[in-house]
Amino acid sequence: QVQLVESGGGLVQPGGSLMLSCAASGIMFTIYNMGWYRQAAGKQRELVAVITSGGSLNYADSVKGRFTISRDNAKNTVYLQMNSLKPEDTAVYYCNAGDYRNYVHYNYWGQGTQVTVSS
Repeated sequence: QVQLVESGGGLVQPGGSLMLSCAASGIMFTIYNMGWYRQAAGKQRELVAVITSGGSLNYADSVKGRFTISRDNAKNTVYLQMNSLKPEDTAVYYCNAGDYRNYVHYNYWGQGTQVTVSS
């Protein structure tokens, strides 16, 4: 059974940093594109950052230069380093694993971890 378990969320002051981790199990991690999404209260879920199975990176404009996504295939883990945090980064952050093969789209989500940026 597939599990994505996020950790590392919490309360941080504006300008501070947090690192989120997502440990995956039950999937062949190396072939999946891994992403972080977030959903603020009353808003739709939005893409934050993606790292493909080949290592290509993509970021939302709002986090470019502040957030860094990375993956450790040996540990089946994807990370999101968040620096210079702003109150508008407050949201529940979700880990995603996605793959498309043999005409089937595979898509899995973690349970989410709360990030609150406030003084």
